[in-house]
Amino acid sequence: MSTKRIAALGMMAVVGLATAGCGDSSDGKTAAAEKPAASSSSAGYPVTLENCGVQQTFTKAPDRVVVMNGASVAEVSTLLALGLKDRIVVNQQTYGMSEVPGRADEIKKLPKGDIKLNDAFDIPREAMLAQRPDLVLSTTAYGFDAKNGFATRDQLKQVGANSYISPQGCGQDTAKMTMEDSRTLLRDMGKVFGVSDRAEKLIAASDKRIAEVAEKVKGEKKPKVMVLFSNMSMGGNDFSSVVAKGIYNDILAHAGGTNAFENAAKGSFADLSKEKVAAADVDALVVISYNDPDPQAYAKKLLKEFPQWTASKNDAYVVLSDSIYLGPSNDLAVEKIAKALHPDAL
Repeated sequence: MSTKRIAALGMMAVVGLATAGCGDSSDGKTAAAEKPAASSSSAGYPVTLENCGVQQTFTKAPDRVVVMNGASVAEVSTLLALGLKDRIVVNQQTYGMSEVPGRADEIKKLPKGDIKLNDAFDIPREAMLAQRPDLVLSTTAYGFDAKNGFATRDQLKQVGANSYISPQGCGQDTAKMTMEDSRTLLRDMGKVFGVSDRAEKLIAASDKRIAEVAEKVKGEKKPKVMVLFSNMSMGGNDFSSVVAKGIYNDILAHAGGTNAFENAAKGSFADLSKEKVAAADVDALVVISYNDPDPQAYAKKLLKEFPQWTASKNDAYVVLSDSIYLGPSNDLAVEKIAKALHPDAL
């Protein structure tokens, strides 16, 4: 994996991985059944949205949407959760697995545009403009930086395309990201496509599920959790993909846990030696799979490697993919982690 790709992953909201129908995402049935199509009429328009300091006006719902990679599935999953897959003409986001049944396959079936990607594994300028988009979505500002070979927001505007950078992606610092940013992404897309009612239903159902879980684990001892990516290196040490800050910690808190390495770095990720990891008090593992075919094996390997951990003695771990990132299914991550940390409470 290239350093550019890894950099993009580190910017996610993750990564933000992140992710389908908040409200009814546990079984995926309601989202599939409703599939509300965005209206192409002028009802409810124009819609004006300020995004990363750029004010844009939508006179109708976009119908040629390009979703950039950004090592994320947050944007494409949000569109799918809102029933907008028919608006996507090119999608470069993929994850290989999902906590939402059928979501990974649904993403896989979306058009890719037969585009030769650049060194950053994303859509280069000329290829982007050739798609004739009316909306381009990027996880961070990285995707609109000319230095990276991408079409800028101004260049897209010149060909009639609006652009959108997901929450916390303006400055490319996702360390402050919370689940509120997932709600913002849903609400913004709801406004842009004229499906705000659907967005609010998803948010309300997700919030209800998260609140129910949080109430059940309230007052329980908060285990110290190590969150890291499966078989991934982002730095120079043995453990360079350990989560320190970001949306992950908000999810952990609602699941009744705390990040064992929250203070190990100022940014989203810590780059730790094996010795520091061995010396830590780890009660449970959350292993995040990013296109890893066997993340369970990686979790088992870690537990065997550090038998002194409480996590190892109790075989306490959970494997997640897209629900723990920015995206519409954070409720699933909260529930799955809570069940691993507090099995008697749920």
